[in-house]
Order: sequence, then C-alpha cells, then structure tokens
Amino acid sequence: MAENSQLLLEKGAGKQSNYYENCPGCAIERLKCSNVGIPLKHLFFIGTVTLSAALPITSLFPFLYFMIGDFHIAKTEEDIGYYAGYVGSSFMFGRALTSLLWGLVADRYGRKPVILIGTVAVVIFNTLFGLSSNFWMAVSMRFLLGSLSGVLGPMRAYASEICHKEYQALGMSVISTSWGVGLVIGPAIGGYLAQPADKYPEIFSKQSVFGRFPYLLPCLLISLFAVVVSVVCCWLPETLHIHCQNKEYAAYNGVEAAAYDSTLQERDGNSGDSLPTSQSSLLKNWPLMSSIITYCVFQLHDMAYTEIFSLWAISPRNSGGLSYTTSEVGETLSITGLGLLLFQLFLYPVVERILGTIMVSRIGAVLSVPLLSTYPYIAMLSGFWLSVVLDSASVLKNVFSVSITTGLFLLQNRAVSQEQRGAANGISMSAMSLSKAIGPAAGGSL
Repeated sequence: MAENSQLLLEKGAGKQSNYYENCPGCAIERLKCSNVGIPLKHLFFIGTVTLSAALPITSLFPFLYFMIGDFHIAKTEEDIGYYAGYVGSSFMFGRALTSLLWGLVADRYGRKPVILIGTVAVVIFNTLFGLSSNFWMAVSMRFLLGSLSGVLGPMRAYASEICHKEYQALGMSVISTSWGVGLVIGPAIGGYLAQPADKYPEIFSKQSVFGRFPYLLPCLLISLFAVVVSVVCCWLPETLHIHCQNKEYAAYNGVEAAAYDSTLQERDGNSGDSLPTSQSSLLKNWPLMSSIITYCVFQLHDMAYTEIFSLWAISPRNSGGLSYTTSEVGETLSITGLGLLLFQLFLYPVVERILGTIMVSRIGAVLSVPLLSTYPYIAMLSGFWLSVVLDSASVLKNVFSVSITTGLFLLQNRAVSQEQRGAANGISMSAMSLSKAIGPAAGGSL
C-alpha cells in the first residue's frame, strides 16, 4: 500500500512539474522538495501577520471600562460592564458574518490578497476606534474591523501549505503562539498606553491629540505595526494551486492527503476514524465539524475569560476584584505573554510529537477546570503572593488554552484537501466568531 502510494505521488509530482510550471502552489511544492529544513523565513511571515491581526482584538479590554464611562451612556456603574460587552462582541459578530466569505475568496483568488486586505483593515479601523467619541462610533468601528479582517482562517490554511508535513505542527504552533501572545500583549499595550495624558503628563499634555482622545495611543501603535506588516505581506509567496479543477492533479492531491492522514491516524491512535472518501460537503465531514464544535466551545470560554479577567482585576476589593490599575493589568498580561511564547516555541512541538495532537488538547481542557476554580481564592491574597500566584495561574491558563487551540487547528486542516481549506477555515472562523461574540456580552453582563 505504501509503495503504491509512493508511486502515485511520484507520478503525480512528475505530471505536476511538466504541466504546471507557472502555478504558484506548484512553485511552493518544488521549494519544499528542494529544502527540507525548517522554513524560518515563512514562519516569520506567519508569526508577524498573525500577531498584527490578534493585537486589536483584546487591546481595548483594560481601558474599555473607562472608555464606556467617558461616553456617559451607562446610567450606573454596574451598567458599564453591560455596554462594554457589546463593544467587545461587535468585532466578533462582524467576523462571524464574513469569515466564510473570506475563506471562499481565499480558495478562489489566493491566500495573499485576503491577508493583505485584512492587515490594511486593521490599520484603518483600529485607528478610527481610538478616535471614537461616542458609544455607537466605537461599536461601528469594531464591527467593520471584524468584518474586513479575515486573516486568521487563510493564515491557518497558509501555514499548512507552506510547511513540510513534518513541520505543520510547528507552523500551527507559530500561529497559535502569535495569536495567543497578541491576545495577551494587546491588553498590555492598552493598559500601559491608555490615558497617557493622565499617566505621563510630562510627555503628553491635556491639550494634545492624546489628551483629547485618551485611548488613541494604544490603537495607533498597533495600527503602525499593521502598516509594517502590510508591507511585509508584499513578499508573501502565494500557496494556492491555480489548477485544482484538473482531474490529474486532484487525484494526486487526494492520494497525498490519504497517505499522510493514514500516517497521522496511526500515530495518534485513531486508526478507526478515517477521513470520508468524499469531501464534497464540508458540513458532512465529521472530523472537521467535530473539531469546529469543540473549538467554538473553548473560544467562547476564552473570550469570556479575557473580558472578565480585566474587569475583575480592575474592580474594587469590596466587589470581589483586585483593585488593579490598567498598568498593573498590563504587567500581569505581559508576563503571561512571555511564558506563553516560551512554551509554544520550545515545548509544545515536543509534547505534541510525544503525546499526539488530540491528547494534548484533552489534557489542556481537563486541567483548565481545577485551575479556573482557584481564581475566587486568589482575590483573597495581597501583596507579593498575589502577584506570584496570579501570574502563575494566568500563564498556565493561557498555555492550556493555546495548546487546545493549536491541536484543533491541526485537526481541522488535516480533515480537508487544499482546495477546501479556505472554506473549511472560513466555516470554523464564522462559528468561532459567533461564539466569541456571545462570550464578551455574556461575560460582561454576568
């Protein structure tokens, strides 16, 4: 069986090189065949683009409480969390409506155009959000940012296509790491740089633009980073095959996917669960849909946790919070981001290779339950021990979360062939974004 598969692969590869010299996807395949090492340049592209898309998502949470207060829309202090939840949810609601569309566009016209449009959208609408002068402008800018920033789905497909099979886990790990670090560093940027005229009066005056728009500075810094990434995207090599309709190449692609997934099933101990012979309907692809459902559950939980953590940390002690300032929240999240980065780059690929994708996700899910149960008791601590325990718990929580997410990314992309990856990741992003839209609204209200 293995010999027959190898012969078919070689035959398909030979036809590919003869007939598809001008195909960008085939150029990537030839590059991967000529260089079997770790694609460091491509991993750098993947990491920076993903980071630029992740930073705006949660950068507002440390200052959102104060921003809503400045809008004077909440009648009581308790209502601030209610309105903050809707601002946080508007981004995800917009992304839920358009992610499938961006996935289909990426399958039709390529990954690179969608990625470039998404990074430019961050530049424009994240800056406008920082200039928001009322509640409805803030909601509108976040909704448009979510609608036009369809980067993550195509980047997941891109990472699975740009890397050798043996480095796909590393590519997905870079996406999860960059995404997780962005979700952590984003609030740190928001916490340190919001209201700069109050925190750093010797640098920013009350009459400056940052005094009149106290939440512009963190948004502007993230937008400037997105400008740099937009330029970097010009050097992204396209990975989409432009001849997927060709029957000979489709047969080659199917044999390659079947041979590889057979190996994965043996390694992960799931030899009884094979991919469906026909993947014409993604909604009937149970390996794909089961991983998407699980992904949505955990993403709803993570988004609610992200918003509640910041609100909880800033809330006064007599309400069960920690009475933290935005700078203290930023410091905690910075430490969390560093720990997460070290784990994902150096430990996750090793653990995934030993235990398998599914087992790593299961362990992370199970251990998250007792960890989160300790948070009410953390609020009883103070001083040095509060910082140590809170930082440790925050690092572990995000390590478990990103380990789960990375495993599910791998499962989703291995469940479909290349010509369906954009649409599959679009479905995943739409469902996940809807879950994340519910998370802040529900979490903020609770």
